This record gives sequence, C-alpha cells and structure tokens, in this order.
Amino acid sequence: MVDKANQRVREMFAAIAPRYDQLNHLLSCNVDRYWRWRTVRSVPLRKEVPVLDLCTGTGDLALSLRKKYPYTPVVGADFCRPMLQLGRRKAENAGENGALNFVESDAQQLPFAENTFQLVMVAFGLRNVADTDQGLREMVRVCQPGGTVVVLEFSIPQRQPWRSVYQAYFRHVLPRVGQWLARNRHGAYEYLPESVNEFPAGEALVQRMRNAGLQTVEYRPLTLGIAALYLGEK
Repeated sequence: MVDKANQRVREMFAAIAPRYDQLNHLLSCNVDRYWRWRTVRSVPLRKEVPVLDLCTGTGDLALSLRKKYPYTPVVGADFCRPMLQLGRRKAENAGENGALNFVESDAQQLPFAENTFQLVMVAFGLRNVADTDQGLREMVRVCQPGGTVVVLEFSIPQRQPWRSVYQAYFRHVLPRVGQWLARNRHGAYEYLPESVNEFPAGEALVQRMRNAGLQTVEYRPLTLGIAALYLGEK
C-alpha cells in the first residue's frame, strides 16, 4: 500500500518543486496543458463568486482559470509551502493583483466556511490526500448549494493496445526519467504510478463522490482514458 502520510507527501513535493512544472509538461508530452484547458471549460462560472483550486501546487490550473474568467476570484490551497511560493511568483509574473490568492492548508481540514465557493476543483491532487473520502467531504462542505465539484485525475486506459503501452510507459519509463531529472531522494516518480494504480477510478470514484454528498456525478475519459474528468453537483 502506498504511503500517503502527510509529512512524506509534503516533503516529496517540496523536493521536486523547482522542476515540477517542466517535468509535468515533459513527461506528459504537454498533454497536461490540454487536460487543464478542458477542466477550466467544463463549468460556466459567475463573476465575483470565488472558486477554490485544491492541491493547487504551483498554480497552473488556478492561473488557467483566471485567464479564462478574469472577473472570478480564485483561491489556490496546498499544504506544500515551496509549491505555493512558486505559484505566488508565477501569479505575480502573470500580473495577478489580488484576485488570485494562495493559502497554505491541508485538504482534509480546509480553513474556509461552508458554502463559500461556486466551484471547487482539484487536478492530480486528490489521490495524494491521505484520506480520499475526507478530502471529498471537505470539498463538498465548502462548495455552495448548486455549485460544482470537479476532479481531474489520472486513470488506466481500458482498451488494448493502449492499456499495455500506457502501463509499460507509466511503470518503467516515466519513473526512471522523472527520478533522474528530478534528482530527489523521496522516490516521487516511483510514487506516481503506485498512487495511480491504487486510486479509485471511473465508477468507483463516482460512487465516492456521491457518498460525499454530490449528485448527478459524471465522468469523462480524456486522451484514450489516460486521465478522466469528474463533475458533481452539490
């Protein structure tokens, strides 16, 4: 079983933070940009009503959303300070002045009141939360009634030959290349395929989102099933 203890995950992401963005783009062949583009356009938003980007990392998804919806305030939350520091720097370079704020917080105990955000989203971060169900419950708690919870996450393709090709790349090529380029001692790119293989996907995650209090939950496979977009209404 993958060790997702808070301290271990925090230290692991802190170690790879300086190269995190470059490695994401390189190892996904830039397809991660398309996945975030799809996520931002999955839900129409109202002006002046805040949005939460959970496990924001260096803020790529939050910045994409601000670009699409410049009149919508966004909060990026993460418990890894080095990631947030990079996110703040990117926001400053992008000319964001106050409408994109970063908050250091644990996804399992968010420092926000109930019914605060019109949209709560998380990209490639929910599987890193020690207690997936608690993370989902917190996302639902801070989402407004009628609002949307969106999860973008890796999955395993079901059709051959894509399943075999993907698993060979994910298990053997990506960990070696990622670990060599990141040069960290925490095994971040060995952790990645292990965490994806253990994480509930498809209908299993849909059911967990329903159990957390969401309704009309759906999921949309992306790029031959390498990733999936999950949407649920509160």
